Amino acid sequence: MTVSTSKLSQTIKKDLAFLYNRVNQEIYGTGVKKQRIETFDDRVIIFAQHKRVQALHMLSQNFHHLTISVDSALIVEFKSLFKGMIEDTLHLKVKTILKDYDPVTEEACTIIYFVE
Repeated sequence: MTVSTSKLSQTIKKDLAFLYNRVNQEIYGTGVKKQRIETFDDRVIIFAQHKRVQALHMLSQNFHHLTISVDSALIVEFKSLFKGMIEDTLHLKVKTILKDYDPVTEEACTIIYFVE
């Protein structure tokens, strides 16, 4: 299924917010603090504020390189699970998902590219 601006209705934005929070709960054991979703043609950008996993927060002081690796691995898992949920639940074909997370501010940005 292709996606256009008209397809990215408030309902789909709400569904994406729900799925994003659900994946976050499954992987990190907690939901996000805040989310804002913006749509642009066949793309969606999700701005979110997360709650840092306490164990990673503690490790980051003395094992910074380790926590960077763990954060990267968790982001890969997040993107894979999120993509699968979007495609299975919303029946929208995802081209790719890009995500970055800053552990200091606990802010994340996720970009979803849908198949045109």
